[in-house]
Amino acid sequence: MTVLPPTDTTPRIVFLDRGVFRVPFPSLSFPHVWIDHAETAPDEVAERLRDASVAITDGVPITRETIEGAPQLRLIAVAATGYDHIDLDACAEHDITVCNIRDWSVSVPEHVFALILALRRQLIPYREAVRAGEWQRSGAYALVLDPIPLALTGTTLGLVGHGALGKRVETIARAFGMEVLIAERRGQEPRPDRTALDSVLAQADVLVLLCPLTAETRGLIGARELALMKPEAILVNCARGAIVDGDALLAALRDGMIAGAGLDVLPEEPPVHGSPLLDADLPNLIVTPHVAWVSRQSQEILAHQLIANIEGWWADSPRNVVS
Repeated sequence: MTVLPPTDTTPRIVFLDRGVFRVPFPSLSFPHVWIDHAETAPDEVAERLRDASVAITDGVPITRETIEGAPQLRLIAVAATGYDHIDLDACAEHDITVCNIRDWSVSVPEHVFALILALRRQLIPYREAVRAGEWQRSGAYALVLDPIPLALTGTTLGLVGHGALGKRVETIARAFGMEVLIAERRGQEPRPDRTALDSVLAQADVLVLLCPLTAETRGLIGARELALMKPEAILVNCARGAIVDGDALLAALRDGMIAGAGLDVLPEEPPVHGSPLLDADLPNLIVTPHVAWVSRQSQEILAHQLIANIEGWWADSPRNVVS
C-alpha cells in the first residue's frame, strides 16, 4: 500500500486485522496515512483508533466505548459482509458512516457444496475406513458402509437467506437436479416465490443457512426447528454461529434426529473457551474454521471493493452503506 505525504488534514486509516488477507490492496488516490496491524486484540482497539479517521476491520469488534474515544473517526470500512460486530447505534449518534463488502466471495457457495457433498457422500467415514485398511481386507471391489451414501439429484434444498450468496447456491443446487425452497422470514406471509420456514424445515433434505445475524435470526434454528427436519436431512451453516442453538444441534446429531451438519461458523470465534461441537468427534459433523470465504479470487475482489468504498466516502459519495 502506497502512503502519500501527510498534511494536517490527512485522513489516518487504520487496518485492525490486515493479517487475514494474503493479497495486495490497491492504492488510494488521495493523500493519507495508512497503518496496518496484522491483528488487534480487544484491549488494543481503542488506542489504535484513538486518532483514526477511517477504521478497517474484518472481524475485530468496534464498540460504543471505542467509538466515543475516537473523535476523529468518520468511516468504518468493514472488510466483510457481516457487520454484527459494529455498534451501529453508536455510529449513527456520532455521524460515522459504516460500509461493507457485497457480492464478493465466490468461494462461499463452493464451500457450502463441499460440506454438503462430504456429508451426503460420507467422504470422511470412507476416508477413515480406507486409512484403517477396511477396504484392503474386505475382499470386494467396493466397500459400502452404513448408512449408504445419498445423492443430491431429486432432493430438496432449503435456503434461509437469498442474497447474492443464496442465489448462487440456488443456481448450483438446480444444476445438481435439486428442487429449491426459499424460506420466508418468520412471522411473515410467504411471498409467491417463498415458503414458510416451518414448511421448508419439514421438506428440506439439505438446509443451508446464509442469512445475516440479527435479533430476528439469533437462535433461529433450535430444538423445535430441528425436530421438524427429516431424519435423513443435513444442515449447513456458513452464515453466523449464533443462528443455530449449538446444544440443540449436538443433541439432534447424537439422537439421529438429523443425519448430519456442516458448520463453518461457531458462536464464539475463535472458540477460545472451547465448544461442545468441537469436542463431539461425530462422523456426521464437519466443522471448518470460518474459511468458506477464503480464496485468492475472493480476497482480490474484496480488496478492490474495500478501496472503492473508501474512495467513495472520500468523494462524499459513499457506497455499500449499512449505517
